[in-house]
Amino acid sequence: MARSKISVIGAGNVGASLAQFLVNRDLGDVYLFDVVEGIPEGKALDIYEGTPHWGVDSRVYGFTTKSPEIYKNLEGSDVVVVTAGLARKPGMSRDDLLGKNVEIIRDVAKSVGRYSSDAKVIVVTNPADIMAYAFYKASGIKPERILGLGGSLDSARFRTFLAMELGVSVEDVYGFVIGGHGDDMVPFIRYSSAGGIPVERLLSKEKIDGIVKRTRLGGGEIVNLLKTGSAYYAPGISITAMAESIIRDKKRIIPSAAFISGKHAEHYGISGKFIGVPVKIGSEGAEQIYDIDFQASELDLWKKTVASVNSSCDVVDKLFSSS
Repeated sequence: MARSKISVIGAGNVGASLAQFLVNRDLGDVYLFDVVEGIPEGKALDIYEGTPHWGVDSRVYGFTTKSPEIYKNLEGSDVVVVTAGLARKPGMSRDDLLGKNVEIIRDVAKSVGRYSSDAKVIVVTNPADIMAYAFYKASGIKPERILGLGGSLDSARFRTFLAMELGVSVEDVYGFVIGGHGDDMVPFIRYSSAGGIPVERLLSKEKIDGIVKRTRLGGGEIVNLLKTGSAYYAPGISITAMAESIIRDKKRIIPSAAFISGKHAEHYGISGKFIGVPVKIGSEGAEQIYDIDFQASELDLWKKTVASVNSSCDVVDKLFSSS
């Protein structure tokens, strides 16, 4: 059986860490792209040279994208992951990156649409839900084939903080986060449990509120600690989970930024945009979106994140129309 082909655009900390995790899971051959000469080739070779110790046969290739024609190497990709863009710096919100990263995403999207229009795409560049929308507009790729990182990472952070507070294994903690991948994300406490026991029975409201706050500010916490960059290990692992569900058709339900239309648009109050919702991820990409019933307080938070996503997408539309 032929190995899957996974292309990662952007060989910075997130892209390189992701490439390493993909190879470690033996998910397929990895093609690493970056604009900085020698970086993708060097990191690809460095990862490949370690594969004998993992006992995997995945190959790793690197390409410096000095000209659009280099993206011809995207041809035949099963999955394309887009990490290219500027990283957050201390004091910078995800939305501060919006204008600068739209231009980068637009150029990348055109190349992916030209050379690998049948691929499933995971957009990581921040703000990921908004960049997924920009990618969709520029690429011509079917929206159900596009997913944005967000809930996969935010939910992992949420579960980690719950496990830390409870002093239990993360394997036994379940919880998820939906909405925009920003400070107005919506952690769902009602659906959170440890060993099947609702966390509301195990932790005080004060403790839960603190965990929710830390989850919302999780990326910023790491930015402030690192001082010269942003998170990359947890994002890389979270992206790998999404890519593995596509490549191995695992049908995992992973909160991710997905395109909302039809009956889901009526339920969630947003249409033609990408926002974090529970999604069944399989070989076709976003194969099914699940509707969640909201209580009054949850609906207020949801409406806030919808307004934020709509507002940012309006900015994207203006940027596209003015260019």
